[in-house]
Amino acid sequence: MNTIHQTLQQVFGLQEFRPYQQDIIEQVLGGGDAFVLMPTGGGKSLCYQLPALHREGLAIVISPLISLMKDQVDALRANGVRAAMYNSNLDAAEAREVLEQLHSGELDLLYVAPERMMRPGFIHSLESMQIALIAIDEAHCVSQWGHDFRPEYVALGGLREHFPGTPFIALTATADPQTREDIVQVLGLLQARTFITSFDRPNIRYTVLEKHQPHAQLLRFLKNREDESGIVYALSRKRVEEIAGHLEDRGFSAAAYHAGLAAGTRKDVQERFLRDDVSIVVATVAFGMGIDKPNVRFVVHYDSPRHLEGYYQETGRAGRDGLPAEALLLFGSQDVATARYQLAQGQNENQKRVEAHKLNALVGFAESMTCRRRVLLGYLGETLNKDCGNCDVCLQPPERFDATEAARKALSCVYRVRQSFGIKHVVDVLRGADYERIRKFGLENRSTDGIGMEYSHAEWMSIVRQLIHRGYLVQDIAAFSVLKLTPQALQVLKDEESVELARPRTKEKAARKPAIAAELDADDLQLFEELRALRKRLAEEQGVPPYVIFGDAALVEMSRVRPRDEDEFLGINGVGQVKLERHGKNFLEVIAADLDF
Repeated sequence: MNTIHQTLQQVFGLQEFRPYQQDIIEQVLGGGDAFVLMPTGGGKSLCYQLPALHREGLAIVISPLISLMKDQVDALRANGVRAAMYNSNLDAAEAREVLEQLHSGELDLLYVAPERMMRPGFIHSLESMQIALIAIDEAHCVSQWGHDFRPEYVALGGLREHFPGTPFIALTATADPQTREDIVQVLGLLQARTFITSFDRPNIRYTVLEKHQPHAQLLRFLKNREDESGIVYALSRKRVEEIAGHLEDRGFSAAAYHAGLAAGTRKDVQERFLRDDVSIVVATVAFGMGIDKPNVRFVVHYDSPRHLEGYYQETGRAGRDGLPAEALLLFGSQDVATARYQLAQGQNENQKRVEAHKLNALVGFAESMTCRRRVLLGYLGETLNKDCGNCDVCLQPPERFDATEAARKALSCVYRVRQSFGIKHVVDVLRGADYERIRKFGLENRSTDGIGMEYSHAEWMSIVRQLIHRGYLVQDIAAFSVLKLTPQALQVLKDEESVELARPRTKEKAARKPAIAAELDADDLQLFEELRALRKRLAEEQGVPPYVIFGDAALVEMSRVRPRDEDEFLGINGVGQVKLERHGKNFLEVIAADLDF
């Protein structure tokens, strides 16, 4: 019998465990329960996949999405592991085949959806088998306070009585204290050992820009990133369609994804993205947990998300392979005002309170003038002892200025236009714009007309948005987002309070090199592209996503190291014995040709 370290190297092609992985695996191997809180890309899957190969019997993995199951099953089979999934996507013949494998003991791991798992007949059939372990992935789905609550997950609390001697492992990438407590209670993990790893994803660069001409901001960000995989999140289906169309018109390989599309269309978009046939998916949050693609290089939030926990989860889709990745948030006051309005319509006061807290945390993160990673990790209950050096605030500290006079002008203008207009028109009055709408309402005769010529339109938009964020103004969404003064504004107008704001930031400091180009020199980059082309061809022949063959990180290491024989090739992180046998010859030939040249 192999040791767990031998299995790690020979099956999974990994040279060493990540933090806590070995402790978690040993806990489950010993028959104990575990609750695992680990960030996306932190290596959660290995914590149940590896013990499944060392404990007698069948490992059951409960996963909420068919796409997640397929990704993991494909990757396991590529490593020579006997894995299958049992879900509603299988036709009758495929379902029979899986059940035959199940009952004949030909499987190490079986992936099932929660509703399928809890069918009495299915549970009964499993009770007659030796079950090695039960893993519940995306465990935050059991909690009503979780950002992705699924009622069918609650029923999983009844599994313990059916499998009393089986070790349970619940895993999630994000969970606040309330959600963690719910997970433990609902799943009956009262005696479980808890493992909480760092939430930090140091390879992700966090950037927040004030939302101003967002189409142009997005295009600037995407410059030099045409060949990289990325996700752009927007809040409405209409906007998703608009952005995707806009990008396609500009020559980008982009596709829209939202719940309003036909199931076949959604599946096609997702598969094309996984196969690297489309580079950018523009999506609503419906495109969330189902993505397990290691080489996503950027995530853009075109619209402000509703809470910081969801933002963390969504940005965590980037850089799962450990290579540099980007997270860009276009933060707009209108988005926040709309969210607050929608929140106010809810009936459950307790839930409204919780959601308001989460939204306020997101606003605090976006408005922060200190290291963003510190703010983000602080919300998740983790302390970072020093600035990260990999966010926009660390790399380009915001310039502050005494904005008291500008604030007075803006607040006075809101008052003079009778608190009856939105941001844009207030700024137009400040700038003295000669628009028909302004003349129609006689606003050009106000005392505030044209008093703000010292600032550009973009600067005034930033100033007004910051005044909203600071609580001097509110947007009345129910009345077409008109601006209203708050009691706090009166202190400024009476010269009883000064205001300090940040200089507006609507552009990135500088366009970065694509992640791979930043990692490799010109010669190595050329070899990487040749290896990537080979990977793509092999993936198409086998009908699997390219990363199932090898991830980008493995190709980067191959391009740098240039292994000359099978022993050296086996030393590449991500190359196990099965992948060596299946693909080693092809990749070594490409590397050898490059060396000869």
